[in-house]
Amino acid sequence: MFSRRENLGLLLALIGVVLFAGTLPATRIAVEFLDPWFVTFARAAIAGTAALALLLAFRSRVPPRETWPALVIVGLGSAIGFPLLTALAMQTVPAAHGGVVVGILPLATTMAGAWIAHERPSPGFWLTALMGAALVVIYALWHGGGGSSFAIGDLYLLLGIAAGAVGNAYSGRLVRGMAGWEVISWALVLVLPPSLGLAILLAPTNFVAVAARGWAALLYVGIVSQWVAFFPWNLGFKLAGIARVAQVQLLQTFVTLGLAALVNGEAIDFETIAFALAVVVTLMIGRAMPVRG
Repeated sequence: MFSRRENLGLLLALIGVVLFAGTLPATRIAVEFLDPWFVTFARAAIAGTAALALLLAFRSRVPPRETWPALVIVGLGSAIGFPLLTALAMQTVPAAHGGVVVGILPLATTMAGAWIAHERPSPGFWLTALMGAALVVIYALWHGGGGSSFAIGDLYLLLGIAAGAVGNAYSGRLVRGMAGWEVISWALVLVLPPSLGLAILLAPTNFVAVAARGWAALLYVGIVSQWVAFFPWNLGFKLAGIARVAQVQLLQTFVTLGLAALVNGEAIDFETIAFALAVVVTLMIGRAMPVRG
């Protein structure tokens, strides 16, 4: 029997995935008009400023000193490393390669969770995780027509995956003793001084020359992708564990396509539906596989 606690955690993770779904498309829009280095530090600065305001409003206590190194790693991995490397990659690789990130990141997060948070997924869980990752990667490369050649952007994506996975794993470990929204908020606050300073230094000289959609995309990745989406995501880690929650992110590619169909009226073909159903099946099978804490 599946516990209500885990089911609620997976539902919250799905809400987080829906909020994350616009990250790569919004990043691609932002870097059309803004320098990717500025986009990275500006989104962290925007999120960090909002996080500081919320922490002050709720008079949240400063976390114990022994948690600071882990919080800094979350900030550097989730707020700096992953956004910067994916922003650089989106300048040089097809959009389809961005979908590969979604395919590999859940598996990488599960591996990092086993190493950092000492979770022990069963062999059956690892098998379904590999199957799910393979399905999403195959879909992204085949359906996107991105080709198979390796470019510098793909190296950025691989490094970004590593940074995101480590940030996720440390978040999953920290939420055992902290509220999920506080973990991401304090992590952002700790990297706020350098983020704000570098954002000001790298800011465009002519703000008016930047298209409104570029600023809107930056605002989305700053408030939603970098901060608010982590509220349900981190709480999901707390309730269901790192390995199980990470696998929910396999659905992100298909959620992104669904939102595009809903907002832009884009058609969804049979192959997309078939791959999405196959991923759901692997998630359901993996749900039945044990994961030891």
